[in-house]
Amino acid sequence: MSKWVYTFGNGKAEGDANMRNLLGGKGANLAEMNKVGLPVPPGFTVTTEVCTYYYANNNTYPSDLKDQVKAAVAGVEAIMGKKFGDNSNPLLFSVRSGARISMPGMMDTVLNLGLNDESVKGLAQTSGNERFAYRYDRRIQFCHTADDIRQTAS
Repeated sequence: MSKWVYTFGNGKAEGDANMRNLLGGKGANLAEMNKVGLPVPPGFTVTTEVCTYYYANNNTYPSDLKDQVKAAVAGVEAIMGKKFGDNSNPLLFSVRSGARISMPGMMDTVLNLGLNDESVKGLAQTSGNERFAYRYDRRIQFCHTADDIRQTAS
């Protein structure tokens, strides 16, 4: 089984700055910053090898990728004390592209993945700032419900 997903959080990381070719610049640097104690939110990096695999295998993903992503999401949930897809205390993700070398402007960033018309109510309540929570409308074109993502992943 190949390792496609590398996690970081709580001062630990499976990768480091020397793994730039595998984790991309952002992934390698996030791992390194976490290891040196900078306040980096927990997360995970899908390796650049997934892209290589995808194109070499008729636009398909590795069969074990989904389970590795699910395990990484569960790890972030445990650290944050929140659940992805929970409407009362939502865990949100930011998805950022990365590459072995910097390619500014090549891919979009998806912010607040998991925020929708129901979970925004929970965000307003847990943040104590309704105005902050409801400002997500300007990013709605990039946001998907957790159910949509789960259905796509199944």
